[in-house]
Amino acid sequence: MPPVNIRQRAISLIEQLPQNKLQAVVQLLEVLSEPTAQAAANAQEAQLLGIIQRGLSEPEQSRLNELRDRCEWGELTTAEHQELIGYEDRMEQYRVERLEALMELAKLRNLDVLTLNQQVSAQSHPSNAA
Repeated sequence: MPPVNIRQRAISLIEQLPQNKLQAVVQLLEVLSEPTAQAAANAQEAQLLGIIQRGLSEPEQSRLNELRDRCEWGELTTAEHQELIGYEDRMEQYRVERLEALMELAKLRNLDVLTLNQQVSAQSHPSNAA
């Protein structure tokens, strides 16, 4: 594929990504554009940041929210209750993997986990203040 078409395809794919995935993509692109000497360490950081920022897709998150709301009112079928449990199990696994990735990244950056978590959270949810 010619370079122009590859660039256009990359731009098209980036435009289709949900907002919560863009930070990881930007970090990966930054890593790829850096000199090779730092690329290995930065690639590891990008991978860890991807794990830290991972979440459900927008449709999945909407469905989880709906199931949680309906569960509060006791309106779930048995199948929906199992679906809710599946989502909750997946979210718990994400939380465990996120904490492990935070600890590993904190070691790489020589930071404590709480400070790193604040930095990552601030990057993921930038302030709208002027």
